[in-house]
Amino acid sequence: MSPFTREQVLQLLQSNTSLEGIDLSGANLEGINLGGVDLNHVNLWGARLTGSHLEGADLSGANLHFANLSQANLSNARLAEADLRGASLHDANLSGADLNQARLGGANLTGTSLTGVHL
Repeated sequence: MSPFTREQVLQLLQSNTSLEGIDLSGANLEGINLGGVDLNHVNLWGARLTGSHLEGADLSGANLHFANLSQANLSNARLAEADLRGASLHDANLSGADLNQARLGGANLTGTSLTGVHL
């Protein structure tokens, strides 16, 4: 479980555009705006990111195992080598995202926009 509350994450973002390596496992970040933020190697295992804005975010090597990203906007996000196994990406927007070497086993991609995705 994440040691950070939603409010603490928002405070961190006010002074920094990088959350690299931070543990946000299980955090409730529904609808949060993390567009363009450096989330490289962040632990988001089981996090709730429904409807979140992650446009252009760098999630390279991030642990998104079992995360709920339903209806999230991940357009042009970098998800290279990210672990998305078992994640829910139902109705998410992954247009133009970099999924090079991402692990997607068991992920729910129902209704997901995959236009221009880089594999």
